[in-house]
Amino acid sequence: MTDLAGYRPNVGVALFHPDGKVWFGRRSGAEPPHNWQFPQGGVDPGEELEVAARRELAEETGAVSVTYLGRTDGWITYDFPPELAARGRGFKGQRQVWFAFRFDGDETEFDLTTHGEPEFDEWRWGRLAEAPGLIVPFKRAAYELVVKAFAAFAT
Repeated sequence: MTDLAGYRPNVGVALFHPDGKVWFGRRSGAEPPHNWQFPQGGVDPGEELEVAARRELAEETGAVSVTYLGRTDGWITYDFPPELAARGRGFKGQRQVWFAFRFDGDETEFDLTTHGEPEFDEWRWGRLAEAPGLIVPFKRAAYELVVKAFAAFAT
């Protein structure tokens, strides 16, 4: 069992289209090929995890027309690589609970600039199984667990 004290609390969101595809955002300023990921972000003190997931999703994508599908059990962790450790605010990595939501809105709802500091500069729908190959290598094992947890929602 991993000691979670050194990991920043975080939530992630796999946003599913009704056809079973999933939303990918291209990280602003990140180098290809590992520059696509799902929305994710920190949990504010006292904030409920699902509330944090909905907030992060809205801040990073503009999407609010969503239906809860499920969540992962327990925490999924990953460590920051040494070159990013300084940006980790004293944490060695992140601990995450992931949420699956179905997108019920119109695609015009997506606004990557809604929060003022865009996390993503482009987005697309894709297959859930693609996710581990698109993410930076230090997050790959976490994404493999997310793919396994939410496979029932994918096409």
